Parts: sequence; C-alpha cells; structure tokens
Amino acid sequence: MSRIGKSPIALPSGVEVRITPGHVVVKGPQGTLERDLPGEMTLRQEDSILLVERPNDERENRALHGLTRSLVANMVTGVTAGYQKELEIVGVGYRATSRGPDQIDLALGFSHPVVVNAPEGISFEVPAPTRIVVKGIDKEKVGQVAADIRKIRKPEPYKGKGVRYSGEVVRRKAGKAAK
Repeated sequence: MSRIGKSPIALPSGVEVRITPGHVVVKGPQGTLERDLPGEMTLRQEDSILLVERPNDERENRALHGLTRSLVANMVTGVTAGYQKELEIVGVGYRATSRGPDQIDLALGFSHPVVVNAPEGISFEVPAPTRIVVKGIDKEKVGQVAADIRKIRKPEPYKGKGVRYSGEVVRRKAGKAAK
C-alpha cells in the first residue's frame, strides 16, 4: 500500500470539502479550488479527516493513490495558507518594477522591458528591485508562473547573471584561460 496515499489529510477549521464521484471542490478562507480525481480514486470524509481510497491493487491505481492524496493535500494547504515562490535577479542593470499586483516590468538586458501579466489567481510582489514574489492558492500555477519568469533569462554559468529561484545554486564554469 502506498505510504503517502494511506496517510490521512487533516482538514483545518474553516475548510469545506464537497466530494462528487471523480471530482472534489475545496473551499477555504483564501478561495476555492476544484479538481477532477485521476483514475478511479475515491475520497471519503470522516469528521475533519479526508481519506483517499483506491479500488484495487493494480499497478496504475497504486501509482495514482499517492498522487491523488498529494494533490488534494496541496489544495487544502492552498486554500488555508496559500503558496509563494521567490525569485532573485542577478546582474548589473537587471531589475523588476511592479505595475500593480498583476503585472511586472522586467529589465533583463534586452533592448526592451519585458512585461509579465499574472494569470487569474496569481499576484506579484516586488519587495526589492532584485526580488520577485509570486503568490497564489494553486501550487501548480504558482510554480509554473515562477518557471515562466525564470525562463525569460535563465542564470548563465559564466557570470551567474539572470533570474533564479531564491536559494538556487548556479554552478559556475571557468572562463577562457589567458595565455
């Protein structure tokens, strides 16, 4: 049995869960998330605990058991606390400026500023010109938006310039050797 799949999901106070066959809706103080359940997985609610059950021990269902539990647990965490990813900008003249909570301007060494619009449910914060915080309740969306921003100018291995995740270590290469 899946060790992740069999562990229960605790529901904090203020979180409502509606379960229909193949679909789950989680509502909390931060907002509402909904998702179709993969495969033939079923959810069962007992008091303030959610349990994910699989129909049999076939290989595909064993693989989906832990995945389903993690997806639903991420939804519960998202509607209670939310998620955030921090990005750092490294490079001379590289900076970010905020144009409100749903748009940022990036100066990343191109001949033009790059404007990034936040999709629905995502907001941006720029606490410093070299830091960007991506916030939202959907863990997948937050991670994808942060990855898309990083993709605009990835950290390069010679000087380390570019956009990187906070705490990311960029392995540096030696430059051209002088004669």
